[in-house]
Amino acid sequence: MASNSVYRVTDLVGTSKVSWEDAVKNAVQTAGKTLRELRVGEVSRLDVTIEKGKVTSYRARVNVSFKYTK
Repeated sequence: MASNSVYRVTDLVGTSKVSWEDAVKNAVQTAGKTLRELRVGEVSRLDVTIEKGKVTSYRARVNVSFKYTK
């Protein structure tokens, strides 16, 4: 008999001064320090912060799922 699984989906916001890709990596790597069994990440929003007409940082909102363990 196969066991049933339960997953939680939560929003993360990662930031980077380099790129959106780096912002996503920062979010997932940081979450991975305290959340076990991360499974899937979905980028739901990308934006930038702008100062004096120049992009100063990239932000990525990522929905990640992780498995609840027994």
